[in-house]
Amino acid sequence: MTTPPDDRSFRREMATAYRSGWHFIDLVTAIPHSGDSLMVTVFGEPVVVTRDEDGDVRAFRCLRKPRGAPQPVRCAIRYGMIFVNLDQRDHRLTEPAESDLRTISATPRSA
Repeated sequence: MTTPPDDRSFRREMATAYRSGWHFIDLVTAIPHSGDSLMVTVFGEPVVVTRDEDGDVRAFRCLRKPRGAPQPVRCAIRYGMIFVNLDQRDHRLTEPAESDLRTISATPRSA
């Protein structure tokens, strides 16, 4: 018989396995106008998603204790849906150098 994981190992597993992914929040139509906001909880962490004056959608962590400026959360809009990623590591996409791009032709085995 196996024993259930303790709370600490469960939180560590959630942080490594799930927090680093993109998570659906809501549809963009939930915040249609500038100044509209939406409060959600993602893995026990409160997050505010808001539409700024320029019409861009941004997300911020809600800090429980006042520590200065709110921490931004990575936010993306795909197909009219809002996604956030709580992982704070830098995951910038790097563009391949022009010399790295080449066309590979392949012939299917059935040909």
